[in-house]
Amino acid sequence: MKLKPLDNRVVIKQLEAEEKTAGGIILPDTAKEKPQVGRITAVGPGKLLDDGKRSSMNVKKNDEVIYAKYLGNDVEIDGQKYIILREDDILGVVER
Repeated sequence: MKLKPLDNRVVIKQLEAEEKTAGGIILPDTAKEKPQVGRITAVGPGKLLDDGKRSSMNVKKNDEVIYAKYLGNDVEIDGQKYIILREDDILGVVER
């Protein structure tokens, strides 16, 4: 199944939570925090402006991004978990 976001929304696949702390302590599943970093899998066409044109999106597919912790909607499609959120909820793009 393919998921196409509307307007200025993006679909993000969360990256895996860290298994160890910086000191080498292995974390159990219950102690892992929900990661705020993910990879964009789909991007909407952009927000519809008052003049009928669409604004351009600042992110693109396969960008690794940091997003706000408690925003967006969690969905599961074909056994994969995704987050759908607005482009405004993305805090930054990770550059490596």
